[in-house]
Amino acid sequence: MSRFLLDTHAWAFLHLDRSRIPTGMMQELETADAIFISPISAFEIAQKVRVGKWPEAAHLVGRFPDLIGRDGTQEAPVTAAIALLAGQMDWPHRDPFDRFLAATAELDDLTLVTMDRVFATRPGLRTAWES
Repeated sequence: MSRFLLDTHAWAFLHLDRSRIPTGMMQELETADAIFISPISAFEIAQKVRVGKWPEAAHLVGRFPDLIGRDGTQEAPVTAAIALLAGQMDWPHRDPFDRFLAATAELDDLTLVTMDRVFATRPGLRTAWES
């Protein structure tokens, strides 16, 4: 059973430029049992658009809730257990968005789809990108 959590950039690439996702990874996503996106990614996109760091994603901000489901994804829960793990995990990476995504993937037994190599430094976290 293949269950994935999309990193923020992976979800955005689905809507901005699918060619940025490796072909093998796209094939895995097309046959996945479930694909999740965290509400934390909505916050990350909105924040980066607001401060001018990701202007090309501006049109995704208002459409985020409508795109979930239509794009084959489901909304992953953000629970107290996820928040606590994100805050307490023994991992030197300090980015709060990444910590929430790692905690979500770990607690919900999901493979995180990401090109960000920092996630490889988190012991036990399953990631995928190059397939």
